[in-house]
Amino acid sequence: MIESTFDRLEAAWESATARRIVADALVAIFVLVLVVVELGALGLEPTALRAFTPVNHFFAVEVAFYALLAYEVVGLVFGIARSVANAAGKQFEIFSLILLRQSFESFGHLPVPLVWADVRGTALEMLAACSGALAIFVLLGFYYRAQRHEPLSGDTRDRASFIRAKKAIALLLLVVFPLVGLEAAWGQLVRREERAFFETLYTLLVFADVLVVLISARYSATYRVVFRNSGVAVSTVLLRLALAAPPYASALLGTASALFALALTFAYNSFGTPPQRRSAPAP
Repeated sequence: MIESTFDRLEAAWESATARRIVADALVAIFVLVLVVVELGALGLEPTALRAFTPVNHFFAVEVAFYALLAYEVVGLVFGIARSVANAAGKQFEIFSLILLRQSFESFGHLPVPLVWADVRGTALEMLAACSGALAIFVLLGFYYRAQRHEPLSGDTRDRASFIRAKKAIALLLLVVFPLVGLEAAWGQLVRREERAFFETLYTLLVFADVLVVLISARYSATYRVVFRNSGVAVSTVLLRLALAAPPYASALLGTASALFALALTFAYNSFGTPPQRRSAPAP
């Protein structure tokens, strides 16, 4: 039942119709928030909503990016069942988009008119975030190219069982992530409290990665496989630390985490089980 439910949800989410609906929704959200902000600036918003109406037009960019990242998070959850390595790559993709979102957010909070003496520190932080995002983008290109996607086990039944276990984990995350997102949105819009949505997200991903490591040991307890899967979990821990770090350290930690994942992949591929050689004929 778990497997069939996951497969139906994945097929529906990855369909061309779903992609069009999501794209249209992102545009609609962006335009709607812009209209709401402009109505607030003109004093035309309903009195009951005046306390909740943002005053900065760049708030629309923040909301649109949050919605885009939510879409990417769902794709990440579905990717967990396919490949541990690709799911890790998706985590880096989301983190790089978070860095870009932070740049938009920082620019939206700059004072107008722009005076270099007042914005220099923020501009340098934006440059660091954009540079970190670009570095991760480049490293991910090499990371995906280096993947070989070796099966965890030679037994077909073991591979199918491992995939079912990962689908169960993914379904659990599909239930938990929307709840975390709704709680964060409620705190941000109604209570005016900063909610660490992405920090909570990556904390949950750390637990999910560790759970995958423990389950994978049931099907392959070789040091090489356990080390690779544990290293993937460590890269998620580094990303979680990067989210809590100040701007410069965040970009550096994110880039270092991507470098670690790339080096781990090259080591895993280079020092794998050597192919069997034919024995030389006896003299």
